[in-house]
Amino acid sequence: MSALPFALVPELSSQPVQSVAAIVYANEAYPAAFFRALVGRWRALGLSVAGVLQHRVVEDDDRHCDVLLEDLTSGHRTALFEDRGAGASGCRLDQAALAEATARVEGSLEQTPDVLVLNKFGKAECEGGGLRDLIASSIDRRIPVVIGVSRDRLDAWRKFAGDFAIELSDDASEVERWLGGLR
Repeated sequence: MSALPFALVPELSSQPVQSVAAIVYANEAYPAAFFRALVGRWRALGLSVAGVLQHRVVEDDDRHCDVLLEDLTSGHRTALFEDRGAGASGCRLDQAALAEATARVEGSLEQTPDVLVLNKFGKAECEGGGLRDLIASSIDRRIPVVIGVSRDRLDAWRKFAGDFAIELSDDASEVERWLGGLR
């Protein structure tokens, strides 16, 4: 893969460009290390990368909802879930925090990054919110998007992304071939 920034080439056919890569993973097995390695490799190659990486705050299985989103442009970290205290059950997404993180990433798109990396298409996106507008904006701006999608969310993902998306595994060479093909 070339280290030079690129732009999507306009298609001559009526077929949409598959400019969004869904990295499909097993339910509850989010590939955080894969996304971190991908971002690191692309940065080392000189590509500008925007978006967010997901970081677990604690590795305790009882608190699997403690997640920070790291803005890849600024490094700012946003706590994504409300602290409901000890003994609380279920996750409670902090909608305001997600909106704040999304706005930060949207602002970074003005610089037209080479690729946008988003943590995942989750419950908020399945319900019509979350990162959906950011994904659509990236498609409109011809910015390639890489996003995690768990198997249990694939139907909702397919309804949303349609022909603009391709489903890939967490094989870095497969993802890089896809990205290189968009040049």
